[in-house]
Amino acid sequence: MWYNNILETIGNTPLVKLNTITKNVPGTILAKIETTNPGNSIKDRMAVKMIEEAEKSGKLKPGGTIIEGTSGNTGMGLAMAAIIKGYKCIFTTTDKQSKEKVDALRAFGADVIVCPTNVEPEDPRSYYSVSSRLEREVPNSWKPNQYDNLANSQAHYEQTGPEIWEQTEGKITHLVVGVGTGGTISGTGKYLKEKNPDIQVWGIDTYGSVFKKYKETGIFDKDEIYPYITEGIGEDFLPANVNFDVIDLFEKVTDKDAALMTRDIARKEGIFVGNSAGAAIGGLIQLKDKLKPEDVVVVIFHDHGSRYMGKMYNEDWLRERGFLQDEKLTAKSILAKKESTEIVTLDAQKSVLEAINTIKSMNISQIPVTQQGMIVGKIAESDILSALLENPGLKSAPIAEIMTATFPFVDLNTSIDKISSLINKENSAVLVEDESGKIEIITQYDIINAISG
Repeated sequence: MWYNNILETIGNTPLVKLNTITKNVPGTILAKIETTNPGNSIKDRMAVKMIEEAEKSGKLKPGGTIIEGTSGNTGMGLAMAAIIKGYKCIFTTTDKQSKEKVDALRAFGADVIVCPTNVEPEDPRSYYSVSSRLEREVPNSWKPNQYDNLANSQAHYEQTGPEIWEQTEGKITHLVVGVGTGGTISGTGKYLKEKNPDIQVWGIDTYGSVFKKYKETGIFDKDEIYPYITEGIGEDFLPANVNFDVIDLFEKVTDKDAALMTRDIARKEGIFVGNSAGAAIGGLIQLKDKLKPEDVVVVIFHDHGSRYMGKMYNEDWLRERGFLQDEKLTAKSILAKKESTEIVTLDAQKSVLEAINTIKSMNISQIPVTQQGMIVGKIAESDILSALLENPGLKSAPIAEIMTATFPFVDLNTSIDKISSLINKENSAVLVEDESGKIEIITQYDIINAISG
């Protein structure tokens, strides 16, 4: 047997029992592995459904251009379907999204425009607004609008819900889903509740999003909105696809817990998934007291871990945000093992001769250069030698004329591996601001000293 095209392979994803990460959670916990879809995410389902509905209604015409604001996964599904069906794609996304997602969309031949995250949806720079403007400007174009296009929910009502019901033989008691556009939870939840009204549907939200408070109070609180790191869930507006009547409760999960749980799923279950899966499991663990041993819980694992290699699966990225505290040496622990000495600096207007004298008298090989108290560059013995060999008269010139780019700055949580990689022929040291705001310097000698000490 074969398929006529890649779109026919969408759906019928496996349900896999979790054995380790949820061992302290009562009940049987099953993960719906949506990464086996050809675009590696659950969004393939609704992307094709939205296109098919637009074709039927005449909104999407042959040779047309699909324009959408997407965090990456919906774009992947749309781009894949567009290739098979002969459409062009332009996507807008935010600078919060991982580089891997943007690169993947471009790999499918789509044009991608990256917009700022930290703006209101109505702001002309937002990825919602830019996609709407392009739809008006580009001839023969169509914007699916995954947030308000109810074909999104319908795809899950027709596919995801029935699959879960059949795979659990109707024994499912709880559905746990990270909520972004709301299509997955609302469509799947609606189908399951029609089969058994006692099934509980739990939505996972994030701090900085409006869903939880709106569900509990009916109040849309703009003061709750602020930028967050977790990808794929939460919103700063109310998409039409979020059916609050279907969702029994929302649980918020922090950026840190979602990120670390994402890694744990890979390490403890061998399932390589994205950020929203980490949030979903984090939320489930927070809600474990609401479960009984006989419950059957299905958690949606939305997308694949390969889209988060530069983020949740990158230890330096986690350390920079204070998410990862482990035994590996960091800038902070290197400073703790080194004698605290006053960093020697020279003002950019000091002469090259003064720099030579300072290097000799202090027995050092490089000096950070400042301007109005700020570090703006560096000067090293080799810089001085090269400059004077070329023009001996430069002795009286200001250092600013021969200084080179400043040493790289690192965070206190930066790992020893990252620091080592930054120290090379051009940079013999890195700079770090300690907890009191004082600038310290870390050299190769300091790293060796910290390792051996």
